[in-house]
Amino acid sequence: MFDLSQAAPRAAKLTALGIGVALLATACGGSPTPGSTGSTSAAPGGVACPAPSAGAGGGTSQSATATGAVPPATTTSAAPLKIGSLLPTTGSLAFLGPPEIAGVNLAIKQINDAGGVLGHPVEVVHRDSGDTKTDIATQSTTALLGQGVSAIVGAASSGVSKTVINQITGAGVIQFSPANTSPDFTTWDDKGLYWRTAPSDVLQGKVLGNYMASCGAQTLGMIVLNDAYGTGLQKNVKSAFEAAGGKVVAEELFNEGDSQFSSQVDKVIAAKPDAIALISFDQAKSIVPLLTGKGFKPTQLFMVDGNTSDYSKDFKAGTLTGAQGTIPGTFAKEDFKKQLLAIDPSLKDYSYAGESWDAVNLIALATEEAKSTKGTDIAKHLQDVSKDGQKCNDFPSCVTLLRQGKDIDYDGKSGPVTFDNNGDPSEAYIGIYKYEDDNNYKPIREEFGKL
Repeated sequence: MFDLSQAAPRAAKLTALGIGVALLATACGGSPTPGSTGSTSAAPGGVACPAPSAGAGGGTSQSATATGAVPPATTTSAAPLKIGSLLPTTGSLAFLGPPEIAGVNLAIKQINDAGGVLGHPVEVVHRDSGDTKTDIATQSTTALLGQGVSAIVGAASSGVSKTVINQITGAGVIQFSPANTSPDFTTWDDKGLYWRTAPSDVLQGKVLGNYMASCGAQTLGMIVLNDAYGTGLQKNVKSAFEAAGGKVVAEELFNEGDSQFSSQVDKVIAAKPDAIALISFDQAKSIVPLLTGKGFKPTQLFMVDGNTSDYSKDFKAGTLTGAQGTIPGTFAKEDFKKQLLAIDPSLKDYSYAGESWDAVNLIALATEEAKSTKGTDIAKHLQDVSKDGQKCNDFPSCVTLLRQGKDIDYDGKSGPVTFDNNGDPSEAYIGIYKYEDDNNYKPIREEFGKL
């Protein structure tokens, strides 16, 4: 039996998170930021963002698929690798469930088409995570652990993950989130068993704060979900915006489960900010009409990964025209979208599909390298397969190299994946998206950063 008392917490010695973010020059796009010498500010009530990047969101995925047949496993496990998923099919993040689940299922199919892991097809068990208003995640986690999974992909919500992380890692099972962005997990006492392919909101916050400043906004209002995700992102957006010379003039919180937001909207509108950052989940469906009903222009609205979604069936045409949002990860390329649609033809969003696909592939590759399906053994190899080896981009090419005795450096659909000692990606892309007249969003630029 795995003795948790003997495992030293990998983050116990960390007293502070040292961050060095290196953004591409496109973060400012040549536009002056507030407070800079010779800057020109946007007129009150308006912003002027940098022009979109050429070819944003186009192209195809990198491919390094192995030529010829994938060699057989050099070690065969007694039982197949079993992966659980804890992803939202109900609750305030339910819109993220379909692309994440499709990403998981696509990876499982491709792994098994290549012969599986350690001589067996990989098995997957899906369960709903719900949200923090329910106890669904705890019940689902108990069920998954009862079925003997080695790893659980999820949850999407940082708040939900906080309710189950000790239950999962305490059982010696890997928790691997494709979408958790709260900085709190960096130093969590997780016995080395918590990992994620989404970068900490230290990065998303810096990109969004800097980007709003590059658009000429000098003052910022914020409407924020009062949970681990919302307040963590709020802190980093505010820090970056103020460092760029801007001023946050209003910050209003609301709680999960709230249904009335008029008070928060009225107070933020009264401050007359150049821009508003809306940090929420699907509460945006109620908040956006309140903002636009008060005359706030959608071009002044900036959203985040928790609410950058397809609202074509929720609002009248033009409601969100010009609004923008950020989602961690590189843009889903057209070939990847087609593969996902073959798994789930009803997909409308692709948020975190790449991160979910990467999570499953990394678990499978670490299992191959560990020659074990035990969660604690697999976890010891996750960092190794992500760095300092021969580059590869999918399971067939990577597992071929492993079975040839070579070291690998996996880069996936979400971009480069290089884990630090805390299980966080140390480098990542943040995508910036813009809404069109149909209230759906299109990619306009990417920012790359290191943590």
